[in-house]
Amino acid sequence: MANNLTISKMTLQDLYSIQNILGSDFDDFWTFSIFETELKNENSTFLIAKINQEIVGFVGIWQVLDVIHITNIVTKKSKRNLGIASSLLESAINLSIKKRASSITLEVNSNNLPAIHLYKKFNFDELGIRKKYYNGCDDAIIMTRFFNT
Repeated sequence: MANNLTISKMTLQDLYSIQNILGSDFDDFWTFSIFETELKNENSTFLIAKINQEIVGFVGIWQVLDVIHITNIVTKKSKRNLGIASSLLESAINLSIKKRASSITLEVNSNNLPAIHLYKKFNFDELGIRKKYYNGCDDAIIMTRFFNT
């Protein structure tokens, strides 16, 4: 586990501070403008992980009624394998419980074995497949964790 790790709600200022490194230091899956729009969406919440004030990861969730959907979870490439994604996922789960969600769900690339392992560690179950979901090539595994409500 990374020392001095803090998790907090992402602000627009946080997003602006990583704007120029989103594609290079994180994974290039959303544009800056999509992130900016999501931060302004009342159904969307982003949490950031920081080590000594450096943003090293984030997780995004959408809430629709009593279901939480993880839109993305990513760790800075130079800070992977330090437990940051685990801390972010745990925080997203705790926030979901606080919001009285019945479940939390996500899609993960079927080739992303480290992520699948992480989700299974946090009691997510594989519930389905979206064929050729990523770039028309890779399948997505739908994974969900149900809460006792």
